[in-house]
Amino acid sequence: MVTQQVPTSSSMSVPHGPSGVATARRRLRRELRESGASESIVDDAVLILSELLSNSCRHARPLAGGQGIEASWSQDGDGSVTISVTDGGGPTRPRAGVPSVTARGGRGLTIITSLCRAWGVRDGEPSGAVTVWAVLSPI
Repeated sequence: MVTQQVPTSSSMSVPHGPSGVATARRRLRRELRESGASESIVDDAVLILSELLSNSCRHARPLAGGQGIEASWSQDGDGSVTISVTDGGGPTRPRAGVPSVTARGGRGLTIITSLCRAWGVRDGEPSGAVTVWAVLSPI
C-alpha cells in the first residue's frame, strides 16, 4: 500500500486578475479531494475561493512590490476549511451588500455568509495588505 501525504494547508501567489482564479480553484479542489473532504465541502470551498479572488481583483490592488495576490487554505482536524485571500487593499472595506434585484453583482459576500460559519477582514503586513477569510464547517 502507498501512503500519500496530503497538505493540511497550502498557499499560492496568483496574478491580480482573472487568470489566476481557475488555477487556484483547480489546486484547492484537488487538495481537498486528496484529503478526503466531502464533495459538498469541496464545492463550497471552491465557490468561496472564487468569490474572494474575484472580489480582490475587482476591488483591491495587488500586494506591494508585485502584481499578485496570495490565496491560502487550511483544513483542521475536525474537517473545517479556512480560506483566505490577501491583497494590497482598496478604497473600501469588504462588506456584504444588499444589491437590487436587477443588479449584476454585489452578492458574493452574501453568498459566502450563507455558506460558512464565519468570515472577516484583517489588516496585515506588508503595510496596506488586507486579508479576507472564511471558515467552512464540516458537513
